[in-house]
Amino acid sequence: MVNVIGVRFKDAGKVYSFDPDHNSFEYGDHVIVETVRGVEYGEVVMTEKMVDEKEVVMPLKKIIRKATEEDWNTVLANREKEKSAFTACAEKIAKHDLDMKLVDVEYTFDAKKVIFYFTADGRVDFRELVKDLAAVFRTRIELRQIGVRDQAKFLGGIGPCGRECCCSAFLGEFQPVSIKMAKDQNLSLSPTKISGLCGRLMCCLNYEHEHYQYMKGKMPPIGTHVKTPDASGVVVENNPITEKVKVKIELPDGTFDLTEFPLDDIKFKRGKPRFDRDEPDEKLDDEIKKLLDE
Repeated sequence: MVNVIGVRFKDAGKVYSFDPDHNSFEYGDHVIVETVRGVEYGEVVMTEKMVDEKEVVMPLKKIIRKATEEDWNTVLANREKEKSAFTACAEKIAKHDLDMKLVDVEYTFDAKKVIFYFTADGRVDFRELVKDLAAVFRTRIELRQIGVRDQAKFLGGIGPCGRECCCSAFLGEFQPVSIKMAKDQNLSLSPTKISGLCGRLMCCLNYEHEHYQYMKGKMPPIGTHVKTPDASGVVVENNPITEKVKVKIELPDGTFDLTEFPLDDIKFKRGKPRFDRDEPDEKLDDEIKKLLDE
């Protein structure tokens, strides 16, 4: 076990572990640390905690010191330089007619390196661009190609839900998202409905997926015979959010009715459903559709 604290360098950025080196830091403290990119200015977002060595990358780098007001002024000065660097780089990209889009520019705290983030459809030969930038800024230059999800995280924006994009608001790291998550949640598979500003599947599809998977194991599959407080019937729809089951019940006059019951009110045998939804009972589906239309 090792003692670590968590430091973040950007809003909604990834949290990195550092060795407090027997010093005391509180949540929200600003610190100066040494990273693989050089000396950086960060914020403590996780106080001292004992973790297994397998959970962190060893050896841990130590916190250099707490940040001062002068350090913050240095950060502000770097941000001003980033604005002019962005303009200069954009002009150089246009000069070399490169098929790339500049997204962001970042100075390390000690200003010994300037990192230019860009997107492109494929590989870009930017060797001449690097030479020009190095001649202008007279420091180490790094051009880093990023994906469209990272671009959305850098730029931010308002998502289809009307709120700020999760990636730029609070997500420290991207989690895998698959089309299966949308299917499990019975969402429309139209790309315009389940895609974010980046054009990829929305990160929020992952938020409720665990609950849907859990409820899928508790609820009767579609087509299962169940007993309800009213009568026996066949399951035609499940709602994992409300934990209710819609059942098709045959009435005494030979007609059918669709009734929704709480999961706790129905009884069923767990096993193979009456029919496989990959090869549905067309007659039964037509009856259900007719009832829903009514």
